[in-house]
Amino acid sequence: MIKKYLVLYGFAFSISLSGFAKDYLLSTNKTSLLISASEGKKSLFQYYGGKVTEDDIKGIYEAGTALNVETYPTFGVTPGIEKALSVVHADGTLSTDLVVDKVNQYQSEDGNILEIVMKDRVYPLKIKQFYKAYKETDIISTWVEILNTGSKPIHLHKFSSAFLPVKRGENWLTHFHGGWAAESMLEEEKLTNGQKIIANTDGTRNTQTDYPSVMLSVDGRPQEETGHVIGVSLAWSGNYIIKIIANNMMINLLAGILEDNSQYLLESDETFTTPELAMTCSLEGKGGVSRAFHRWALKYKLHNGYKERDVLLNSWEGVYFNVSQSEMNKMMREISSMGGELFVMDDGWFGDKYPRNSAASGLGDWTVNKNKLPMGIEGLVDYAKKQKIKFGIWIEPEMANIKSELFEKYPDWILKDDNRPLTAGRSKTQVVLDLSNPEVQDFVFGVVDDLMKKYPEIAYIKWDANCGIMNYASQYLPSDKQSHIYIEYHKGLVNVLKRIREKYPELVMQACASGGGRMNYGLLPYFEEFWTSDNTDALQRVYMQWSVSNFLPAAAMAAHVSAEKNHNTGRVTPLKYRFDVAMSGRLGMEIQPSDMSVEEKEFAKCAIESYKKIRPIVQFGDLYRLVSPYDNKGIASLMYVTPDKDKAVAFVYKIHHLRRAIIPDVRFYGLDKNKKYRITDLTPDGEKRSLLDGKIFSGNQLMTSGVSIIKDMKEEYSSLALILEEIK
Repeated sequence: MIKKYLVLYGFAFSISLSGFAKDYLLSTNKTSLLISASEGKKSLFQYYGGKVTEDDIKGIYEAGTALNVETYPTFGVTPGIEKALSVVHADGTLSTDLVVDKVNQYQSEDGNILEIVMKDRVYPLKIKQFYKAYKETDIISTWVEILNTGSKPIHLHKFSSAFLPVKRGENWLTHFHGGWAAESMLEEEKLTNGQKIIANTDGTRNTQTDYPSVMLSVDGRPQEETGHVIGVSLAWSGNYIIKIIANNMMINLLAGILEDNSQYLLESDETFTTPELAMTCSLEGKGGVSRAFHRWALKYKLHNGYKERDVLLNSWEGVYFNVSQSEMNKMMREISSMGGELFVMDDGWFGDKYPRNSAASGLGDWTVNKNKLPMGIEGLVDYAKKQKIKFGIWIEPEMANIKSELFEKYPDWILKDDNRPLTAGRSKTQVVLDLSNPEVQDFVFGVVDDLMKKYPEIAYIKWDANCGIMNYASQYLPSDKQSHIYIEYHKGLVNVLKRIREKYPELVMQACASGGGRMNYGLLPYFEEFWTSDNTDALQRVYMQWSVSNFLPAAAMAAHVSAEKNHNTGRVTPLKYRFDVAMSGRLGMEIQPSDMSVEEKEFAKCAIESYKKIRPIVQFGDLYRLVSPYDNKGIASLMYVTPDKDKAVAFVYKIHHLRRAIIPDVRFYGLDKNKKYRITDLTPDGEKRSLLDGKIFSGNQLMTSGVSIIKDMKEEYSSLALILEEIK
C-alpha cells in the first residue's frame, strides 16, 4: 500500500492510495500521537510515545508497533475490550456503533487540535473526539463532546473522557492515596493481569483519599530520570474513575467522571462535554513526566501561574476560632517584622445571630462578628497597610451549618431529601448548598463579590470546603435528573469561579478542602494555589509534598512552618527543619508568633529573606527529585534548576535517625556539566553552616559523583537548604 504524507496546520497525515485511509500525527517537542481515521470506518489509535516524524509513520506500521485499537470503543456491537461509552437510545436500544464522519485539524490560541467527528451508523448520536497538543509543552490532552442530534432524550450510562491503550510489558503503576492529614502518599506496584480501579465518591473533594493522576511505566520499575513512563491527570473536581485493565497483550486505561449514580439524561440537541484528560510521555522517567506537567500547569492551568507567591502567615493554628481584633493586629505586626508579605485571617471572624465560635454554627452567615472585630474588616485592612503587608481572609461559601440564618431562611438551597432525616457532616451540623441551582450560584458568587466591593484591599481568599455530599437529593433539579447532582454541582461551582475570575483576575485564591481535598486540574485554573494538607508536621510533609510534586508545581503547593510541637502529630522538630521543608514549596507560616523566642524570630527573618532570593527558582524552576523518602535510605532530597541551569536550589532532609546508618551521597541531576557552581548554605543555624558552604564544584562532578552530606546529617532532623550558583 502506497502512502503520501502531508503536513497541514502543524499535523502530519498520510493519504493511502488504497481506500484513502488517513494517518494523523500530532506532536509536541518530545512526544507524538498517531491516529488513523477514515470516513465510514473506526477511528484507530496507533501510537503514543517519544517524538516521531511523518517519515517514521510507515516504519511504525512495518515494524509491527502500531496498536490498531479503537480510540473510543462503545458498548453493544463488539465484545472484548472495556468500553468508553454506553448509551441507551430513545427506543431502548443499548448498542452504539460509531464510525468516522469527518476529521478537522486546526490551531487554537494555545495549541494544535485534532477533532475526530464520529456518528452512529443508525441512531442520531454524534461524538466529537478532541486531541490537543499544547504549545511550548509536552502535554497532549483529550476529551469528547457527545451530541444528541435526535428529537428525543437519550441516557448516558458511561461517558469516559479518554481511552488509552499501552503495549504490555513489565508495567508498573504509580498512584497516590491517603486520607485527612495524610494526603497523597505514594504507592507503586507491578501490574498483573486484571483490573485496577482508582476512584473517588466524595462528591465535593476528590483528592482527599485518592488522586486523579497516575503514572504507567512501559519498561520496568519506574525510575526518576530514566525509563519510559506515561503520566495522565484528569482535569475534573468531582467523582472520577481511572480504570487500568491489563491482559497478556495490552493495557487499556480509561478515565473520566465516575458513572455510579451519575447517569445523564441528554435532551434533544444538547451536548455533554467530558472533562479533559492531560497526558505526557517521558523517556526521562518520572521526573520527565513531572516537569512536563509543571510547565503546562504554570503556562496554562494555574491562575496567574508565573506570578510569584507571597510569604504569608495564616492565623488558624495560632488562634483557631478565637479571632479578635487585637490578636489579628498582633499577628500582623509579627509577620511584618519577620519579613512576611501577607496575613490571612482564617475561620472564626463571622456570624451575628449564630457566632462562629466553633465549627457547629454560623457557616453561611457572612457578616462580621462585631464582638470579635469591633473595628470590622476595614480596621484589619487599615492595620495591614500600616504594617506594609497585604490582608487575606477565609471563607467556605459552598457550605452552611444547620445552626445558621442561611439555613433558616433558605432550606430549599440545601442538598437534602425531604422524605429522609437530614444527615450532617462536620460537627454533625454542616450541610452542602445545591450549586446546581442558579440562585445558589448567585449567592456563592455574592459572598466573594460583597467582600471585594466592601473591602477592595483584600488581596487573598482562602476558599475551604469541609464536607462531602451526604444527602443526595436536589430541590432544584427535576425528578428525572436527580442523577445529575454530582455533575451539575461541579458545573455550577465552575460557573461561579469563572464569574469571580472575570471580575477579580488579580485576587489570589487558595483551594482548600479539609486540607488537600482539591489538588486537581479541574479547579486550579481558578486558583493560584492549594492547601496541601491540614497536617503541617515537617517530617510527614516531606512525604506528602514529594508525592504532590509528581503532578503539581511548587508555586501552587502551600507549605507552612508550624509550631515546634506539631498540633496534628505532636512531633517536635527544629525550626530550621520546618523552614527547610516549607521552603521547597510556597513558603508560609501556620504558627503563633508570640510563642516564638527572640532567636527563633531572628532565624525566621533570615530564612524568609533567603526564600525571597530563591523564590523564582523554587516556584518556576525544573524539579529534579534526587533521593526519595519512600526508598527508605535515611534521607530525602530534591532540587529546582533554572532553565538556563545557572542556578539551582537543593534540599536535603534526614528522615530516619539510626546510629551508623548508611547515608547515600547526593547527585545533583539537571545541572550543566560544563559549568562550575558555588554552593551556599541558605539557612545556617547560627554559626553552624554546612560543610559544603562556599565550596566550588563542576557540574559534571555534582551530577556524576555527587557530594557527601553525612557530616551534615549527624543529628536527628538534620536538614540542608542550599543554593548553587554558576561561577563564570
